[in-house]
Amino acid sequence: MDTEERKTLIAQYKDGYAAIAEALLKITPEELDARPAPNKWTTREIVHHLADSEMTSAIRLRRLLAEDSPVIVGYDQEEFARRLHYDRPIAASLDAFKAARATTGEILDRMTEEEWAREGTHSEAGRYTVLQWLEIYADHAHNHAMQIRAARRA
Repeated sequence: MDTEERKTLIAQYKDGYAAIAEALLKITPEELDARPAPNKWTTREIVHHLADSEMTSAIRLRRLLAEDSPVIVGYDQEEFARRLHYDRPIAASLDAFKAARATTGEILDRMTEEEWAREGTHSEAGRYTVLQWLEIYADHAHNHAMQIRAARRA
């Protein structure tokens, strides 16, 4: 991945909160809790997932940078949704998502070429590099923003 592609992905990553905030504009309580299809998450559940995922991903990046060859442990997002009370209000989860993105964005802006080359091992996927991390999380929020907009139209 060249420097320009990396910069594009960083910008996309940093824009993730804005994409979610825009998708949530003027959402009604009914839209927030509407289930678009059986076994699909509601918008409320998506917001809580984003907070949990973002806090997890922020730690993953920090471990990749601060530890030599860390083992990055996967987690079961469906179990998180079932067990972490995803029926609660979304304000705190939005704040957590926004803060994790902002602080991680600051780190991404300051990383050296040596840091971009760091890697560890993911418990489910094997070799896990900082660049793979960026590719995964750059569009994660945007994908969920599209999911929220689709659910609101349904």
